[in-house]
Amino acid sequence: MTRRWAWLAGAAVLVLGACAPIINPTAPKLYTLTPRAVVEPGVPSVSWQLLVETPTAAAGVDTPRIALARTPTTLDYFADVSWADRAPNMVQGVIVQSFEDSGRILSVGRDTMGLRSDFLLKSELRDFQAEYSAPGAAVPDRVHVRLSAKLVAMPRRTIEAGETFDAVVPVRGRDFTDVIAAYNEALGRVSGALVGWALRNGRVGTP
Repeated sequence: MTRRWAWLAGAAVLVLGACAPIINPTAPKLYTLTPRAVVEPGVPSVSWQLLVETPTAAAGVDTPRIALARTPTTLDYFADVSWADRAPNMVQGVIVQSFEDSGRILSVGRDTMGLRSDFLLKSELRDFQAEYSAPGAAVPDRVHVRLSAKLVAMPRRTIEAGETFDAVVPVRGRDFTDVIAAYNEALGRVSGALVGWALRNGRVGTP
C-alpha cells in the first residue's frame, strides 16, 4: 500500500510538471501605436459617410508579432515583444481615428459596425516591418509601412480611386522604443496621406 501511494504521488508530480509550461511567467511585452496623422491644408470637408475594412495582408504581416526584415527576401520577428492586436486590426483602428481627428468627414467607422455608408475603403497592408538597410548591420535602422487602398462607391461597388501610400522612416536610436517611434511616424505619414486622398477623391460621384 505504501508503494502504491508513493507511485500515485509521483504521478501527480509528473502531471503538475507537465502542466507548468502552460503558465508563462515571461509573456511578451505588448505595444500599440498612436500616430498623429497630419492632413495637408486645403483638403475639403465632405458630407458623406465612410466604412473602413480591415486591411488584408500576407501571413507574415497578419500577426501580432512585430516583423523584422534582415534582407529583402526574409522576414523574422523581434523576441519577447508583440503588438497588442494583429497588425491589420491595429492599422484599421488608426485609419478610422485619423479620419475622425481630421474633422472633415460626416461619419466614419469600421465595416463590422454594419452601418450604411456612401463609400467603403478597402486596403492591403503590403509592408509593416523594421528593416536593415545594410547587410551585417547591428540593429534595424528604418521602418517601412506600405498600404494600397481603393475607394469604393456604395451601393454600386464601383472603384472611384486607387492609390498606394509608402513611408520609410529612420530609427533614431538603439532602443526598442526608438523602433516603435519610427513605426508611429511611418504609419502617421501613411494614414495622413490616405485621409487627404480619400477626402479629395470621394467628392466625385458623391450621392
